[in-house]
Amino acid sequence: MKTAEDDLPSSIPQHVAIIMDGNRRWAKERHLPSGEGHRVGARVLREIVEAAGDLGIKIVTAYAFSKENWKRSQDEIKIILYLFDYYLKKERENLNNNGVRFQVIGRLDEMSPKLQKEFKKTEEFTRGNTRLLLNLAVNYGGRAEIVDAVKKIAEKVKENKIQPSEIDDKIISNHLYTAGLPDPDLLIRTSGELRISNFLLWQMAYTEFWFTPQYWPDFTKEDLRHAVLEYQGRSRRLGGS
Repeated sequence: MKTAEDDLPSSIPQHVAIIMDGNRRWAKERHLPSGEGHRVGARVLREIVEAAGDLGIKIVTAYAFSKENWKRSQDEIKIILYLFDYYLKKERENLNNNGVRFQVIGRLDEMSPKLQKEFKKTEEFTRGNTRLLLNLAVNYGGRAEIVDAVKKIAEKVKENKIQPSEIDDKIISNHLYTAGLPDPDLLIRTSGELRISNFLLWQMAYTEFWFTPQYWPDFTKEDLRHAVLEYQGRSRRLGGS
């Protein structure tokens, strides 16, 4: 039987980055507490990760909590952190059963010890999976990532492990949180905002962008498929003519 994926050409993006924006506005328009928007948004991420695996996407990097999000109300922050803890425990088996390897990127050491433990437990539990890698960006900032990379490189220069003249794009990439991974082929941002909000600044030098006015809780598997189809219709020259 023919499926929706049969219509997709073979050039599937291997790495898709997602800015999951609009949870609060989605809830506000429905006269619901902001926490309900975040709860539905977490459920949507689960569905989109499963759909990405079905399409043949190998890496999904999802922007879940930025360093700037600490400026939000304490009540909202508590809800978000609770949802991290809840879904890490709830989805651990599901991720493993679906062949998804989980990894968290960001300044995890600034999170609570309890949450750090749950993140690490999920990473270890799914370490052997190869169908798809889910990178969850938590307490993440693109500039902070570059700063952290520069500090690591500076320490190696100080220890004479790297000469300043040897520092190039590859060395910097190898000291980022995403070391060893290909750069994103496609960025999806929901909610109608047309910016990247300090997300994967180094890695997205040649990424294709796809924006939608839909709020993240309304994003569907068909929307993901539409984004991939549009990506496949573009000519990626990567700086060439």
